[in-house]
Amino acid sequence: MMLYPRQRYLKRLRPFYDDAGLIKVITGIRRCGKSSLMMSVADELLQRGVDERSIVFLNLDSRELRKVTTPDALDRAIEERIPDSGLVYLFIDKVQNVKGFETVINAYREDGRFSIFITGSNSYLLSGELATKLTGRYIELEMYTLSYGEYLDMRKFIGMPVESGLPSFNDYLTYGGFPKSLEYSDPDAKALYIQDVARQIFEKDITDHSRVTNRDTFERVQSYLINNYASPTNLTRIAQYLQHSEHIAVKRETLARYVRMLENAKILYTCPRFDLRSRKSLRGGEKYYIADPGIYFARNTDTRLSYGPALENALYLHLRAKGYQVSMGRIGGLECDFIVRRRNQYAYIQVSMSILDPQVEEREYRPFAMIRDAYPRYLFTLDQLPLQRDGVRHINLMQFLADDGDIQFD
Repeated sequence: MMLYPRQRYLKRLRPFYDDAGLIKVITGIRRCGKSSLMMSVADELLQRGVDERSIVFLNLDSRELRKVTTPDALDRAIEERIPDSGLVYLFIDKVQNVKGFETVINAYREDGRFSIFITGSNSYLLSGELATKLTGRYIELEMYTLSYGEYLDMRKFIGMPVESGLPSFNDYLTYGGFPKSLEYSDPDAKALYIQDVARQIFEKDITDHSRVTNRDTFERVQSYLINNYASPTNLTRIAQYLQHSEHIAVKRETLARYVRMLENAKILYTCPRFDLRSRKSLRGGEKYYIADPGIYFARNTDTRLSYGPALENALYLHLRAKGYQVSMGRIGGLECDFIVRRRNQYAYIQVSMSILDPQVEEREYRPFAMIRDAYPRYLFTLDQLPLQRDGVRHINLMQFLADDGDIQFD
């Protein structure tokens, strides 16, 4: 089977291929491509000349290994597959199927001749237990669904027609980038597939590891956050909506727990607010972005595209997948869509569908005028002829994403 190589993630993993001291933990929303990434790593090792007997791949969801559910059974499954000497590359997919897997994985790491890669349920692997039980000797690689650039590249890779321009971009903003969804050309089939992904996330990544006492209330909280993605909100506002519109009273603590569950399952990402003057994070008014546009599409009968939140969401996911830290920015009484950070470097970003309207142009440029430092400023729109003004880098967002663009800090 030909695997589409997710180069941005392979590039980050390559320095650790031969590192037997660090466990490589691959996380991300269900069906984003974690298993395929591990298989791509194994393929690269084979191409590099590694003996196939030194590559041990266990998919614990497979029929052959479905009964491997205890640490001892996992230990036996590994032991009967490994060679007697040399560095062994050990891949374990769906490791959460084994309760107490950490003791086994840590023991093999301590052995010193195993380079270990694992994937599993996000809500469990990110719960804090992994860090404790594996004594911190691991690195985490977070995966996302396909970016727009990957979406175009994968369509070409699997032999599908690649249409450039706005129609293709609109399809991506509507149906999203779950890799397998590219195999379906029918919108209803795409919706059914993504709905099934969402159902499995709820049943396997949330319910199995968290106590949801009121499923209906949880669903309403989830729907509110997905339907209001990319809009500033807070727990108080959510509680008020549920009280007044749904006639449901929910404790703040319960709401906070539900939001954490959605974040741990990678359905939502929180974008915190950051004050440029004090250089401190702010509480309240943060935004939530959805892990994939298809989630919104699959949960709504009205699939008309709202460019404002859709463009913000696409850029946010692109920047996070590229490894940037992303916050909302407050500058006095004004808001800047994103502050992007990498180590001690910053860039300021505004996103708008168009600034051809002079009033919109002034609104988008106003926050930049309040910034007193010399860090770069970006304005992303869909305008075909970007306007250069006041030192702001005005860039066509669709082209930037298609080119797998990077933020330049100089």
